[in-house]
Amino acid sequence: MPFTLPPLPYAPDALAPHMSAETLAYHHGKHHLAYVDKTNQLMVEAGLQGRSLVDVIRSAESDPLRNNAGQLWNHSFFWQCLSPEPTSPPEALLHLITRDFGSLEALTKALAETAIAHFGSGWAWLVLEEGVLRVTSLYDGDTPIAHGGMAPLLTLDLWEHAYYIDYRNARPKYVEALLSALINWEFAALNLDGNGTLRANQD
Repeated sequence: MPFTLPPLPYAPDALAPHMSAETLAYHHGKHHLAYVDKTNQLMVEAGLQGRSLVDVIRSAESDPLRNNAGQLWNHSFFWQCLSPEPTSPPEALLHLITRDFGSLEALTKALAETAIAHFGSGWAWLVLEEGVLRVTSLYDGDTPIAHGGMAPLLTLDLWEHAYYIDYRNARPKYVEALLSALINWEFAALNLDGNGTLRANQD
């Protein structure tokens, strides 16, 4: 069975004014869908039909398949990292944030600096690695699930199509809007169980 485009976990206009319905129509309805379609095509060509999305990413021998499958997974994860309602880090996550960064403000500053400094397209990530929270960025369609021991908790999409309609080329304003108003900290905390990879997987 081919992979499909996961539905958004909220209404298309639910993230406005920070992320418009027009942005979601293009970002989810066109860009994300294009990764789904291309992954399905390349997966057949590679003889990987019947494999889960995570297996395809980890088994892909070509960069086009690895990047498109990674983008399919990354976007499916990203939508869940956003919330139209304000959230705060639950106690277990806040404890780790305080231990490893000193405060939530210090963590969001680290995420912002990493996202803004990232050159070109890619993703800023909060991951759990060897029991420690770490902020990093990955390029293009790369994803934590392709790197052993890196458990994804939260991501910010840094591709220009994620923000150009609403913010033009002002990535810092987009990053500030996400971190100040849209982060789903409850989803990030849920991923402390080590199953974040499965939450954007498809069979």
